[in-house]
Amino acid sequence: MPTHYKGDPAEVLALDTIIKLERASNSLVVRLQPLLSEWNITSSQFGVLETLLHLGPMCQSELALKQLNTPGNMTMVVDNLEKTGLVRRERSTRDRRFISVNLTPEGKRLIGHIFPIHARQMAECFGVLTESEQKQLGRLCKKLGLGNGGRREVGMGNRNEKG
Repeated sequence: MPTHYKGDPAEVLALDTIIKLERASNSLVVRLQPLLSEWNITSSQFGVLETLLHLGPMCQSELALKQLNTPGNMTMVVDNLEKTGLVRRERSTRDRRFISVNLTPEGKRLIGHIFPIHARQMAECFGVLTESEQKQLGRLCKKLGLGNGGRREVGMGNRNEKG
């Protein structure tokens, strides 16, 4: 469904495009949800487990950056993963201020089991695109994401402007 906004053609095109992008993204999330529900984890928890599986232990602030999440929300996600025994926090012996988040054996087992299922599901979802189209989509998404200098938030104008 396109936007119903009647305005500048560039704005209408951008709004139509973001609607399509969000719908496609939401469609992929909906397809992943049954797998996450089966294992009683959220998409944020899945993201943390996957990051730790592939990149190894890291501090919460680094996890928040990797997940495009706020530090406060990341604390809650890690707290909940720790309560279920999937991760543990470990204080550095060299610098007591540094606390890394690590997968527990149970966390490794869980993400090691469900990640290949997720990868297959995503391959099936993206199978509607050719290899070339998938690469092009990846390039375009990266370009769009870096279009504001890599910042996570897009401003709503200068708040100091006199209106």
